[in-house]
Amino acid sequence: MRLALSLLAALALSAPATAQTAPDPTDWAAVSTAARGQTVYWHAWGGSTATNDFIAWIGEQAAEEGVDLRHVKLTDTADAVGVVLNELQSGIESGGSVDLIWINGANFASMKEAGLLFGPFAQHLPNWRYVDTEDKTVETDFTVPTQGYESPWAMAQLVFVYDSADVETPPASAAKLLQWAHENPGRFTFPQPPDFLGTTFLKQMLIELTDDTARLQDPVGDDYEEVTGILWDYLDQLEPLLWRQGRAYPETGPRQFQLINDGEVDIALSFSPGEATTAIENFELPESVRTYVLEGGTLGNASFVAIPVNANAHAGAMVVADILLSPAAQLRAQTPDILGYGTVLDMEKLSEEDRAAFAELDLGIATLSPEELGTVLPEPHPTWATRLAADWVARYGVAD
Repeated sequence: MRLALSLLAALALSAPATAQTAPDPTDWAAVSTAARGQTVYWHAWGGSTATNDFIAWIGEQAAEEGVDLRHVKLTDTADAVGVVLNELQSGIESGGSVDLIWINGANFASMKEAGLLFGPFAQHLPNWRYVDTEDKTVETDFTVPTQGYESPWAMAQLVFVYDSADVETPPASAAKLLQWAHENPGRFTFPQPPDFLGTTFLKQMLIELTDDTARLQDPVGDDYEEVTGILWDYLDQLEPLLWRQGRAYPETGPRQFQLINDGEVDIALSFSPGEATTAIENFELPESVRTYVLEGGTLGNASFVAIPVNANAHAGAMVVADILLSPAAQLRAQTPDILGYGTVLDMEKLSEEDRAAFAELDLGIATLSPEELGTVLPEPHPTWATRLAADWVARYGVAD
């Protein structure tokens, strides 16, 4: 979740509204024609075999539309943001090396504000007609209106993953987690911020601990220290009770799962309610693993894709974004042994055949039903994630 901070100084950057070769998103026939023969470089997180395999499948569908999709594997979204910024600052206003980015949160907010994104395009995708715009947060991203500058493709919600063979009653609140850590020292950890999942844990704890959650919907202000003081007090107590006494942290979410599988910890985090089931199916977690949510609810949001303003293959990127919204791709993404992501589609908008396919889907042994997932908490303004991650690194960060 590390953000290219220089973006904030780039607001005066004179970026073109669109590259010269970008087709009109409202003319889909022209988009489809222009996309044929294009190579799309999709810069997306590459830290999960399941995710990489899914993107490869999307590439197979894109090939049928004449688009060659290449997955550029990232460890941090800000790396792709930095490439776009550097290219534009160097005068590369078209033919850029980044065509599509898996993005949300602070990175999207800064790119949008700095004029670094192509669009609006999302509402003009043919498969947008299936998207659930009423009950799912697909038109705002961490409180920021998307305005068609990014397209959703998956729903996510924070869940806690635990081994039921070792944990009879998992701790379902910040206070209970701290008490459980006292009783089970070394058996819990979280990914090291600024990793997205680690930063999400910080936000989740702050939301529960603060008395003014509404304050988090606005940008960080002069009261930051006052608002976050209770979080740092909590973490000061939790840190020495973590795995390796807080002297080391897993780099990513999948690394947490390895720790559970190796018997080193009992509780981990995931931002995909179906990820634990997928990991069980892939023999990456024991069959005794289950998931749960906190009593007051957990953070949820959508994953999006966006197109840089100077992309080389705007048309091809739009075709890929449209494929991601297709019922076939959404069903595949929700299948537990593939990805286990939540869909962004409205079942009532689908054909009877597609609705039946979703209804018949077995979510898996470790996946909570939509009812069991309970309350979805809104994301804070993206400035909170950036500041919390930076402050955590300053206070507790472990050198690589």
